[in-house]
Order: sequence, then structure tokens, then C-alpha cells
Amino acid sequence: MVVGTASSVGKSVIVTALCRIFRQDGVQVAPFKAQNMSNNADVTPDGLEIGRAQSEQAAAAGLAPRVEMNPVLLKPQGDRTSQVVLNGRPAGLLTSAEFDRRAELWPHVARALDTLREEYDLVVAEGAGSPAETNLYARDIVNMAVARYAGAPTILVGDIDRGGVFAHFVGTLALLAPEDRPLVRGLVINRFRGDPALLDPAIRDVEARTGVPVLGVVPWIDDLGIAQEDAVALERGDGAASGPFEVAVIRFPRIANFDDFDPLAAEPGVRVRYVGRAADLGHPALVVLPGTKATMADLDWLRGQGLDIAVRDYVEGGGSVIGICGGMQMLGERLSDPDGVEAEAGRAVEGLGLLPIATTFVADKTTRRVRGHVAAGRGHWAALRDTLVQGYEIHMGRTTPTTSALDPLLSVDGHEDGAVSLDGRVAGTYLHGLFANNAVRRALLRSLGWREEGAGTPTAERREAEFDRLADVVRAHLDLPRIRALLGLEARG
Repeated sequence: MVVGTASSVGKSVIVTALCRIFRQDGVQVAPFKAQNMSNNADVTPDGLEIGRAQSEQAAAAGLAPRVEMNPVLLKPQGDRTSQVVLNGRPAGLLTSAEFDRRAELWPHVARALDTLREEYDLVVAEGAGSPAETNLYARDIVNMAVARYAGAPTILVGDIDRGGVFAHFVGTLALLAPEDRPLVRGLVINRFRGDPALLDPAIRDVEARTGVPVLGVVPWIDDLGIAQEDAVALERGDGAASGPFEVAVIRFPRIANFDDFDPLAAEPGVRVRYVGRAADLGHPALVVLPGTKATMADLDWLRGQGLDIAVRDYVEGGGSVIGICGGMQMLGERLSDPDGVEAEAGRAVEGLGLLPIATTFVADKTTRRVRGHVAAGRGHWAALRDTLVQGYEIHMGRTTPTTSALDPLLSVDGHEDGAVSLDGRVAGTYLHGLFANNAVRRALLRSLGWREEGAGTPTAERREAEFDRLADVVRAHLDLPRIRALLGLEARG
């Protein structure tokens, strides 16, 4: 079990690293997170929805993602409301007033964990937030409740880059229930910049105070090309590549699946910039409206920031725009929610009017992996026509054309997807993972003026290399023999 002193201390990355390390060492390992709260999601091969981080951890372990790795996913739609995805399917809304659904959800958590433990040598479970949130003890299904259920030796991770890591260790352990403290068998200091020898006095002190050994000091890792669990990474400024060729991504409050743009940022000379104010839009080569869990609310926000006018002015000035999922819906002429799927029932709003499409929100959620090809032949997309694509869809809207003179962007699994304007400069699609298709990404960038530097590394190869790089760093800085001893595992390989 890997828990943290707080949210975003690096639990997901440490679990990813351990999955790759144990796989390298010949252990059949699988990731697990009982409950995830994130709008970054992925679709399993059988069309079920799980957290993006667990899908990434599965890839590090050499596995296809499966719903048992994340049986409960909460997708925030507002400050006090989340959609519940249970065993990969929508299961209603959860408000802060009714947050305690432990009795309903725990059997699903236990069943999923039992299944993984039966099938694999090792399961690396990840907690959420902090296990020391005493107001949540009674409803816990993701932190020490999982560790207790499995009898799992537990590692507590803290982020030293934010400061106060030793106080966080001591305070977390002090607040744990007495029966949970013995389960914590090691501490890990994460994201350290500098000479670890400087920490020796503090390490000795915290070990003496808590009786728990520090198992390692993991250094800060620059430009780690692994999908992030949630949008906190954007607040920290992680992962924004630099370069003269700019792609501006609108930074919606409820942005979803922003790892769609990691392959763009990984290209040499490309800078992906997240924009939250009209004054910051500038004159990039491409503007992207990304996915969002609350399309109407984020469209309201877009207008409140003046970004709707800025985007339209950018297009009128010759700029190019693409919308992904909710971003495509915003580019259309109107959006309506007759049944109150994501807004109040009966609400209808005008879109940006840059594509002749209309979207109606429906309760039936589409989650599927798809394959197909680029169908558009206008503007920048002309050079991409018939190029093969694959990716996944996660949406609760049905989008239809408002004119017969409309070209779809893609043809996937026998149906048309998305739309392209008559001049080819505005496009939209429901396909997540579009830019992970190497031929599509690079051809589109070239058509927009990118000067290609070398052949580039295919996305899948780069992802594997990043898993190995992460594993090498963590292997070099964690006491793995001690961790194996805690697990009762012999070193292999």
C-alpha cells in the first residue's frame, strides 16, 4: 500500500515506478486504487471507464487496464457534486451532503481487490489524499481501510519540494488510528532537489520520533512523460514543454483528460501552453478546447473570461482551432440539456458558433475504444486524409450536424465523428488520444508550420522509455531489498 501525507505528493508516480520495477524483476504485479477522484479517465478494452492513473500504472506493469484496478471513480462536476462511476459504469451523482456511501461501495472495492490478489503475485495499492483525515475515517474505502483489509505493509510518501515533509510524516502517523500505525512500515521522501546527505540529521530524528524507517529519498525528475492523475499538475506548471511553435490549450476549471496533449509537448520545438485569460491567448499556431466534465459550466466560465471573443477573433484572424469532446461541443451552435444530465433540466445555451453542429446531453454514456481514419479533406486536414487513427471516447452528449454541407473529421468503427469547417481551420472530435497517433500529430503540426526536427520517437516507444527512466531513478534511490523483505518476495531476474 502506498499512501501520502497529502494529495499530489507523488503517490501515483511511486506506484507506477514500483509496477515497472517489479515487472522488470519478474513479479506479476498489478495496480489498484479503490476510489479515485479525477476527471482524467481512460477506457478499458471492454469499454469500461477507470482513472487514467491506474491505466498508466497498468501499462507500466505490462497489462491492459481493467475495471478491477479502479472500481470506484468520482468525476467532479462542480465543487459539491461528482458523477459516480462504479465498476466502469455511471451510477448516479454524489453530493457532499451524501458523501458517505461506504456500505454500498465497500463490497465492490473488496471484490475487485480480492480478484486482483488471486490473479497476481503482487498488488500495489494506492491511497487518496491523506490517510490522516480524521473526518473521513468512518467512510474510508481507499486508504487504511484497504491496508487493514489486505494486511498490507504500507509506505507513506511525502513531498519535500512543498516543504514541511518531516512534520507531515510525524503528524500523519500521530493522527492514524492505533490499529493502523503498525501497518506503516516505511517513509519515502519525494521530489528532493539537492544533496540528500543534507537530510541525514532530519531523517535520523524522524526515525527516532516515529520508529518508522525512511526507505529512500527520490529526487525531482524533470519532464517526466507519464500521464498525470489530475489537473493539480497544471497548477504546479509540470510538463509544459518549451519551444518556438506554440499550442495554446484552454485551461477549463473542470478540464478532463489533458494528457491528450502530452504527445504534442513531447515534440521538439513545440510548446504547449495552458491559458486561463483572454489576454494570455496570444497568437499560437493552434488553439485547443479540451475535454471537460461540465461543458455548460465551463462554457459559462469561458465567456466570463472573455475567451469566447478571443477565440473567435483568433479564428477570424486566420488561426486554427480544434475541440476535443466537450471542447467540440462548445464550438457548435447550441447545447441543450433537456433531462438535466450535467446542468439544470431544460437548459439550452448558444455555443461559439464556429462549427455547424448541435449537442444534446443524454444520460446514456458512451465509453469505447475506436479505430478508423481521417475523413476530412479540407485545409490543414487535406494532408491527413485516410490516415489511420485510434483512441477512445468518453462522453454523455450526442452531436448532430445542423447543415447537410458538413464534412466529418473522422470515420471510426463505421460511423462519422466530429466536424470540420468549410475552410478547414476549425475542427472537432470526440476522440481522446488523437495526438497520440504519430502520423496524425506530425502531419498536422507540419501543415501548421512546424519545422520538423528529426524523425521523432513514436508515442508508445517514448512512453515505455519514460516508464524505464522512472524505474531507474526510483530503483537507485529506494531500499528495494527492504521493501521486498516487507512483501516476502525474493529478488528475481
